[in-house]
Amino acid sequence: MQKFLAKTIPLAYGKLFNLMVLFNKRAAAIKAFDVFCTIRKGKVLPKQEQFLNEAKFETIDVAGHQVQSYRWQGNGKTVLLMHGWESNTHRWRNLIKKLKQQDFNILAFDAPAHGYSSGKRLHVPLYAEVTRHVLDTYQPDFVVAHSVGGMTIHYTHYLNPDSSVEKIVTVGSPAEFEQFMDHYQGLLKFNNKVRNAMNERLKEWFGYYFHEFTSTTFVQKNSKKGLLFHDDDDLQVPVEASKKVHQHWKGSELVITKGLGHSMHQDEVNEKIVSFLKS
Repeated sequence: MQKFLAKTIPLAYGKLFNLMVLFNKRAAAIKAFDVFCTIRKGKVLPKQEQFLNEAKFETIDVAGHQVQSYRWQGNGKTVLLMHGWESNTHRWRNLIKKLKQQDFNILAFDAPAHGYSSGKRLHVPLYAEVTRHVLDTYQPDFVVAHSVGGMTIHYTHYLNPDSSVEKIVTVGSPAEFEQFMDHYQGLLKFNNKVRNAMNERLKEWFGYYFHEFTSTTFVQKNSKKGLLFHDDDDLQVPVEASKKVHQHWKGSELVITKGLGHSMHQDEVNEKIVSFLKS
């Protein structure tokens, strides 16, 4: 039954968008983006509570949200950790252990609609607005970001290149917003009239067409040192994404792994991250 609903509900939305676009393109685009940005997973699970509760720091009022931050205090430089789509700060538990051993000062926060933070929806510009506030407030030296968190820090730095950040690490991060739309359209089967309406809505909303919102553009003038991790067997985000970003980011190093998947919690990855931050 669950598999049936998982296939049927997206197709029903697609048919709804196809109908709406015949009468009101803008309304159809707004509804389609609303569904696209809705978060269905990522809130704190019972097994994650103790780890996160022990490190709760400040609740930040930003962008109309209550954003939960965390701190594992150390005497070294400050590292900011950013999670990906439908996840939360708990995903960094293995890396946090390694960073604590080296006495780093560790900060993290749950993006809107994730973890303990408020909200039901998330998109990169909103994530970037919260990130900018955190960067300005806490002045971290390093940022480590997973998946869409990686695209977010690239976009944030593109808009605000004079932050305190010295080094950026991304793990399994996407590069092009247009690929999200390809997947979304393929899943819901809405027509190109809806897609074109969404494209115009994005331009109106944030000033970008789909093809313009890309990390390859965001990193072109990035003078910070970067380390990009991506697994060759990543089924969520193709490894080509990090390859493209690396080609456009002069100060970056690319590490391609095999058989680690999208999450990349493994010790070999975390040890390389710590080594890069210490160097």
